[in-house]
Amino acid sequence: MDSFEDAWKVIDGYCKSKITDIAYNTWISRIQPIDLDFENGTAYLLVPNDFHAQTLRRCYMKLLNEGFREIFGTEFNIEFRTPANVTNNPKPPAAATITTSASTAPLLQSPENISYEYTFDTFIVGASNKFAHAACLAVASNPSYAYNPLFLYGNSGLGKTHLLYAIGNEIKKNDPSKVICYIKGDDFTVELIESIQLAKMNEFRQKFRQADILLVDDVQFIGGKERTQEEFFHTFNTLYEARKQIVLTSDRPPKEIKTLEDRLRSRFEQDLIADIQPPDLETRIAIIKRKAELDGIELSDELCNYIASKIKSDIRQLEGTVKKIKAKYYLNSEKPTVSSVQGIISDILNNEAPPEVTVDRIIDEVARTYGVTADEIRSQKNRSANISNARHIAIYLTRELTTLSMVAIGEKFGNRHYSTIIYTLRKVDEMMAKDRKVKELIDDTIKNIRG
Repeated sequence: MDSFEDAWKVIDGYCKSKITDIAYNTWISRIQPIDLDFENGTAYLLVPNDFHAQTLRRCYMKLLNEGFREIFGTEFNIEFRTPANVTNNPKPPAAATITTSASTAPLLQSPENISYEYTFDTFIVGASNKFAHAACLAVASNPSYAYNPLFLYGNSGLGKTHLLYAIGNEIKKNDPSKVICYIKGDDFTVELIESIQLAKMNEFRQKFRQADILLVDDVQFIGGKERTQEEFFHTFNTLYEARKQIVLTSDRPPKEIKTLEDRLRSRFEQDLIADIQPPDLETRIAIIKRKAELDGIELSDELCNYIASKIKSDIRQLEGTVKKIKAKYYLNSEKPTVSSVQGIISDILNNEAPPEVTVDRIIDEVARTYGVTADEIRSQKNRSANISNARHIAIYLTRELTTLSMVAIGEKFGNRHYSTIIYTLRKVDEMMAKDRKVKELIDDTIKNIRG
């Protein structure tokens, strides 16, 4: 491999295949490679902060060591660096400029931090997204005065994130001095927890409340988290009162995010709400042709029509198909045909199918919701109220979403006796009957798990 970055991509992929998407997105995806010192057998990795490094050491060192061993045939001593101490790295890489991505560090200082593809020019407009596109264009042209807040919703893979980035790109192009802050809903929670742990709440608040434009993707993930919603409420108010632009996306409208506090729901609904529907056939064909043009490949009308007829509800799948066609055929100077791309389409549809609901996935999602770790939920020792509640919900969801027996569920949660599992299920049923918010929390969590 040409560089440590190339090797890290493979190690990152190995780790991703061994854990749930939630665990990967929260902890592993935010690691960046710095340098690999073969003489000393040390790998230097950049992480957002000390709390992140501590969690990796506690929960993921075995996995990371396995990844290095898988690629290099030997283990390395892994040392973590943070932006604050990266200059102290004893062996920094040549021209080591660490550029954080929009998905991991919210403050966007230049257009380059947003993917070049995510602009209004590369967004294909059709009947299913025309209204949302027009609303986003209005916001980008006249921030804070067109629609504020603007709330976009629709299923995954329909272009919400594209439009969110397009707004950021357009505003930055028109006024480079604007401070644009992009964050995912679950990352907002993660950063909040880290800031509380490290006693850096002032820095956390300043980062978000000094933004000119706040772009929040998948805001539904803040639902059900009391402290997160409290902080987000005050951040929202601070920006809104200062006439700063706020744009939010979700997989469902505010009224269907049951665990969202009423005061937040009312603010999300106070201006424009726009939905995005799956694209029609003509729009899907246009998307395929545009993506092929951007990738510098030529696809026949017959092939474009065939792909569009097979992939009907997810733009990411359409774009992924074009990328795979380029990798498989054009790099080998072969011309793709309808029959030759059938396998690619099949692979894309299988890979993009909803992930299997496993106990690990359930525990990770509940842990994220309650701000605890998966290990704490599984533990027999920790009996604090918050962790116990999270454990009870996770056990209940395991019964609801899997076919495991009571005995098997008990084994997954610290080898608890099946009678304890039965007691827990009854307790959660009682909690749901008495408290509507508990049922709404469980319903929203199920939607996130099946997402």
